[in-house]
Amino acid sequence: MFRRKRFKKKDKLNTQQQQVTKQQVLSLDLNENLEVLRSMYQDCFDVVFRTFLIGGKTKAVIVYIEGLSNIEELDDNVIAPLMEEASGKVRSPQAALGERMHISKLKEVMTFADCIENISIGNPVLLLEQEESGLALGLAKWEKRSIEEPTAESLVRGPREGFVETLGVNTSLLRRKIKSPDLKMKSMKIGRYTSTNIVIAYIEGLADQTLINEIENRLHRIDIDSVLESGYIEELIEDNPRSPFPQLINTERPDTAAANLMEGRVVILVDGTPFVLIAPISFFSLLQSPEDYYQRSLVSSSIRLLRFLFMGMSLVLPALYVGVTTYHQEMVPTSLLISIAAARESVPFPVFVEALLLEITFEALREAGVRLPKQIGAAVSIVGALVIGEAAVSAGLVSAPMVIVVAITGISSFMMPHYTQGMALRLLRFPLIFLAATLGLLGIMLGVITIVVHLCTLRSFGLPYLSPIAPLHGRELKDTLFRAPWWMMNNRPHLTGKFNSYRQTPGEKPNPSKEQQ
Repeated sequence: MFRRKRFKKKDKLNTQQQQVTKQQVLSLDLNENLEVLRSMYQDCFDVVFRTFLIGGKTKAVIVYIEGLSNIEELDDNVIAPLMEEASGKVRSPQAALGERMHISKLKEVMTFADCIENISIGNPVLLLEQEESGLALGLAKWEKRSIEEPTAESLVRGPREGFVETLGVNTSLLRRKIKSPDLKMKSMKIGRYTSTNIVIAYIEGLADQTLINEIENRLHRIDIDSVLESGYIEELIEDNPRSPFPQLINTERPDTAAANLMEGRVVILVDGTPFVLIAPISFFSLLQSPEDYYQRSLVSSSIRLLRFLFMGMSLVLPALYVGVTTYHQEMVPTSLLISIAAARESVPFPVFVEALLLEITFEALREAGVRLPKQIGAAVSIVGALVIGEAAVSAGLVSAPMVIVVAITGISSFMMPHYTQGMALRLLRFPLIFLAATLGLLGIMLGVITIVVHLCTLRSFGLPYLSPIAPLHGRELKDTLFRAPWWMMNNRPHLTGKFNSYRQTPGEKPNPSKEQQ
């Protein structure tokens, strides 16, 4: 125990010493600067220290990481011109850069921390003898994925581009959608080891400044060693992390992010992931698909109402079947009750155990289909469900009506536009089945009431989770249970776009026949 504590204290001292060293400013002695950098990058084979002479006299060193920097441009535009420098003494690195090198992006670095930050993102650092500062050269270059259609949010009609893992590409995709200087983007870094770039995007004049300040404060309070995906940020800044319901939307689609920006919301982009976060949201935001706004209003409204219906079925259908067949057989028509009884005659398990077996098996098949390669994943999940279900019914382990109920429930959960919302319903389905098996329909009602009360208490950065129904805002119901035509939706949402409430000039419905006359 004493040795372990001693090692922990030693490690803590070493970490503090490294932090102090990083904050030190560069010295005039180039060898001393190199010694510090070499000690920091000890056992790092991919860090290159390229030493050369400027004009044959002044010693200089370029430090970069192999694979993150553009070596061709570094050789052609930096090293070769400087080695041909006519003057034997360079007054400053800025003068050398202005006279010989052809690089548009550069930054002066004064401390070791600045050097490490730029080297880590692929910008080579140029250090000169008898100079207290260096230059970070904008020559970062690494392999990145091309823009493709999001696989998790596929649409019949709509843009086919999605975010990628490179933050610069993602911000440019937003700029392509919103070409206004009012689109602001604030940057920060989170993670003691990863120093992950985080960008807060919003439209000035639409987003509430209080909301922006709250998001910035929550992000600044994060003290963690690494941020590898936006899920880290989502769990650390949401209002109630213990709730199964998401309080931020994650999306891969630039059009979805741009549409939410136009409603006064804030988008959080994280370097290294194609999933961006949107805040604040409501429960009904999770049931809205981008395609709802690209189709005609009648079609979009019909599909959205169907989505609400199947959301309820996904949550309560298995529990309803268990409760009715266990305690309330009088509610079932006689002919249907006889069919269910005949199907369950050879089943050795109660309805509750039967439902759990099928639900757990279906969830396992679904996860297996996700983890397997795409070529065989869908086939395994669908064919596996059919084969196992048919074999289980033939063996008398489960009844055919229960297989039908579980299959309809699974299809209903696939209708959720956002995966996180479907996960919440899948988790809550099991407590409802247990309540139905113990208390019947009374247990189901108690479970549903508990869920509704929980939803009423949730907030997403101050926005009520059931807004605009609780509290009621009648004007915003045009885009809740159904979607009104675009010529009727003149106003932005009340709580997110109240500072610039009109999205279009109020007027009557366009009448082409009247204009032709």
